[in-house]
Amino acid sequence: MTTVNLETLKAGETATIAAVHTDRALSYRLAALGFRIGKRVEVIRHGRFSGPLHVRIGATDIMLRKEEAQKIEVQTPAR
Repeated sequence: MTTVNLETLKAGETATIAAVHTDRALSYRLAALGFRIGKRVEVIRHGRFSGPLHVRIGATDIMLRKEEAQKIEVQTPAR
């Protein structure tokens, strides 16, 4: 397994959340949206011009700022 930040994944790729490195308030908000260690996350698309990242956790679609996605570590299968 390889650990990278969520922002580096391409559209269509999936990974497992390994860690969330944010302040407490954002960490609670992300947890309420489903960003928990061990959950699978799929990247749907990247916004243009460094725009938001569209991701899916289970049946929930979420838009994340690039800065937030960079603070979420995910594990991907070895390539």
